[in-house]
Parts: sequence; structure tokens; C-alpha cells
Amino acid sequence: MVKNTQSRSSQATMSTPVKSKQDLLNLLAKDKDAHLAFLSSLIRIPTPNPPGDTRDAIAFVEQHLQKHGISSEIIAPKPDAPNLVSTFHAEGPSEHPRNLVFNGHIDIFPVNADEKWQRDPYSGDVDGDFVHGRGAVDMKAGTAADIIAFSYLHRFRSQLSGRCTLEVVSDEETGGRYGTRYLLERDGRKETWKGDCVLNAEPGGVESIRFGERGSLRMTFEVRCEGAHGAFMHLSEGAIRIASRLIARLAELENLPPEGMDPELRKYLQREDVRNTADGIMGPGAAAYMLKPSVNIGTIRGGVKVNMIPSYCVFEADIRLPIGLVKETVLARIDEVLRSSFPEASYTVQEAATNPPAASSVEHEMVELLQRNAKLVRGEAPVSICSLGGTDCKHFRYNGVPAYCYGPSPTTMAAVDERVKAQEFLDIIKIHTLAAWEYLGGPI
Repeated sequence: MVKNTQSRSSQATMSTPVKSKQDLLNLLAKDKDAHLAFLSSLIRIPTPNPPGDTRDAIAFVEQHLQKHGISSEIIAPKPDAPNLVSTFHAEGPSEHPRNLVFNGHIDIFPVNADEKWQRDPYSGDVDGDFVHGRGAVDMKAGTAADIIAFSYLHRFRSQLSGRCTLEVVSDEETGGRYGTRYLLERDGRKETWKGDCVLNAEPGGVESIRFGERGSLRMTFEVRCEGAHGAFMHLSEGAIRIASRLIARLAELENLPPEGMDPELRKYLQREDVRNTADGIMGPGAAAYMLKPSVNIGTIRGGVKVNMIPSYCVFEADIRLPIGLVKETVLARIDEVLRSSFPEASYTVQEAATNPPAASSVEHEMVELLQRNAKLVRGEAPVSICSLGGTDCKHFRYNGVPAYCYGPSPTTMAAVDERVKAQEFLDIIKIHTLAAWEYLGGPI
């Protein structure tokens, strides 16, 4: 593995101090056209993963920061998937300095060549209501918002205390081995990159704050049996039919209770407002899956010809684990099922894509700051809920660092004609900036 580290720096220019949060809010509103233009330009730089080449986008971010007098550094354990980091010490007095981290990824889902988009998938068009293009939702809008927030905090750092860090990472869509995980686990300054609290803008919906997320257990199952002519079903059931029966049994894993979940957290996730928020953002039925596993069979293949009994079938399962349910419990149940009913089947665990669930406190100071400033900007306070999917926040939580997501609606994420609401993007800039401003001791 190659580590490529480059530094860029320029003389930062201090600005006339702002007197209050409202002054900062007014300044952010005044600059909205520049913010939309920055996001549009970022979307126009394709960063699909796979293949995961983010060099052009990272260079663009680096240049943007340079224009604002901000030094940055490139850490690239994988040369074509670099990470950009920047950190500054605030200049105000502080007895207990804290390091707030903005973390966001810049790699995105690929575009299927067969998809019929109404616009160029990388148009970055701004039509007043939306900013269009692949990655607009997941998560270039969120990452752009935090780059902008970091820039404003740096500009007024003389009024803040502690430290602020920006991490624009690659490789999130394929597990983070060369991105966030590398920074937190293998880089020589990993303590700086961990920080004391993390803000992320993954698409969770502006009605919610994501304080935790389910874990993942990725598995590959193989079924082998005798094959035969398709008319001779008395000789063999066939690998695909056996696999179908096994898949039905795996679906029963969704009845496993999260026995390790804290009773108070369970009670919280059962609250009506929490359940309504989850269902409202992710669709009816989503709330139930905050408290139970889900089983998705993502791929299946087997057989050679329609009139042959297949001797082989392989399928992949993506099992999501609620907070409090560990993979060992699930694997023990699967082992029991295979021993009792499916001697033809075996499995392997895709370790690189398997992660335990993780959560931060719903009562952390950052939750209150996000809620208060969201109410100021949007008129309503978001509700803390658990994510059904995964984010890079889990890597911070594994290291004991509280991490929270507040980002745009997930609607159209990874879909044809992906687009983010322009107003949500602008609001997230304001809310992240103001929450960070208060966390770092800025004048209210």
C-alpha cells in the first residue's frame, strides 16, 4: 500500500468579527448563489465507485479551500482514491478545547448505461428548486455543505475556541478501507482525525438526526447437489429449489429480537413521534426495522439450461442488524438451520462488508444544537432516529466518538434523475455552521 501525502497552504485572511449567530446566518444567506455554484461544479466531476477515482474532485476541493486561504493536505493510501483533510486551531481562549470534525465522502454510486435520464447524469443543473445529477443526494450536497461550513468557521476562527477538522474522504461506497477507516485506524495522526464529536450530512432527511445505524452481515451461500435431466425430478430436488427453501428460512431471521438493546433506547425508538418520523422519511414500515433485522437476497445465480436440474446455486444475503443484535447470534441460528435441514448448503461471511451496529447518545449536546438551529432556520426541530443503512459515522462510534448525521432527503438517492432540493442544501449549510459555531464557543 502506498501513502501519498501532499500539503498545500496559503496565508489566511481574517474577517471582521460577526457579533452574533444572526450575523453569520445573514452572511450565509447572502452567499447562497456561490454555494449552489460550488455544489453544481462538484457534481459535474464524476466520481463513481466503482472504479472510485476521486482525484479530480479532490483537486477541485483543494483549489476551493486555497481560494479561501485554507491549507489542506492529501492522504492517499490508494493513489486514485485520495482523502483531503484540513484542521485549524481556533484563536479564542478555552480551558477545555474540543475538536469538532466534519466528515463527508465524495465517491458516489455509478450510473447504469441503460438508464434513461432526463438530463446528463453529471449535469449539475440548478433549476431553482433542485440541483440535478448523480451524487447530488448521496452525498455531494452534504459534503459540499460541510466544506462551506468549515470555510466560514475558519474565516471567523478568532471568535471560536478549540479546533475544527474537515475530512473529505473517498472509498465510502465500498467500505472505507482507504477512506475514513484508514484515517481513524492507520494514519499517524489518527487522534486528530477522530476528534471529540463528528458532524456528517449523509441523506437522512431534514426532519431527522441520525444518532445510530444498524450493522451489516454480508454472506455468500452455496448449494450443491446432484444434477439431472429436467424431467427426472424424482432423482434430485435441484440446487435452486433447495436455495429457495433456504431463503425462506433465512427470512425468518427478521423475527430475532435485539436482546442486547438498552431498554431505554428501545422505549425511545417505540415513541410515536420517532416512529412517525422514520416512516415519513423512509416509507411506511421503516420504523419497525429500527428494532429488528432485515434480510435481503441481493444476487442469485445457478443452473445451465432450463431443462436441466441444477447441481449448483449461489446467492448473496445482506442481513442488517439492529442495535443490540450481534452477528454471532445470527450465525448461530443459521448454523442450526443448515445442520437440521440443509446439508447441501454452506456459507462464507464477507468480512470486509460486515460491521456491527453502532449508536451515539440521543441526549448528546450536538443533538440539542442541531435541533435548536434547525428550528431557527426551518421552523421545526428534527427528531433523532436510527438509520437503516450504513454511513462512515460508524467508524467514529466504534472509536467511542459521538457522531451525528443531519442531511437532505434520501428521495432519489441512487435513482434515475437523482436531484437534491436546493433549499434543503442551503439550510443544511446554515444549520451545520450554526451548530458548529455554538459547539466551538462562538458568540450567540
